[in-house]
Amino acid sequence: MNSAPPIQVKIVPVTAFQQNCSIIRARNGDIAVVDPGGEVDRLMAEAEAMDGTIRKIWLTHGHLDHASGAVELKARTGAPIEGAHPEEAFWLDQIEEVCAKYNFSEKGQNCVPDRWLQDGDTVTLGDETFDVLFTPGHTPGHVVFYHPGVKLAFVGDVLFKGSIGRTDFPRGDHQTLIDSITGKLWPLGNDVQFVPGHGPMSTFGAERQTNPFVGDQALARAPSR
Repeated sequence: MNSAPPIQVKIVPVTAFQQNCSIIRARNGDIAVVDPGGEVDRLMAEAEAMDGTIRKIWLTHGHLDHASGAVELKARTGAPIEGAHPEEAFWLDQIEEVCAKYNFSEKGQNCVPDRWLQDGDTVTLGDETFDVLFTPGHTPGHVVFYHPGVKLAFVGDVLFKGSIGRTDFPRGDHQTLIDSITGKLWPLGNDVQFVPGHGPMSTFGAERQTNPFVGDQALARAPSR
């Protein structure tokens, strides 16, 4: 019997935005890179150090700090880009423009995924299957990747320890984000751990208890729509 865990995860903060890029390794050595915002050389070295081969690139959304390195990583590894939802073309089509606007350290490239994802889809890595949840609000086509076996979610910029994603960007919407969190993430269970796009990990249960924006008490105090 194989005693190795189904997946191994290394979180690598990249670029000046310190965006959490996740390197996920399945038992067979296949690796998925979630949100390669930049520093592609470093990400490839980290994958090699995990004794794996990059087979998939998964995008939660198209902001420059999450997707700027995706096209380069694909060119260097041959790994297909999966995600985000088709509504995210709005951001993926303007990566180069936004990088120039913000004088971003990475020379990002506009991105057309090999596979767009819909709510209820799955993505695979080795023998492992991850559920795809459509979670708009921060951006119009944001998705979350969830492994039910290990109860671990990669949530991009939807939810953070003690906070939630910004909604003041074009096509962001605060109430839509709240609905995504309470309708798609909370039902997965309080014991689910999550990797946010920035900062430390947490659990859904901890955020329901303490998060000042989307915790149960905070929402109970919010005015009704």
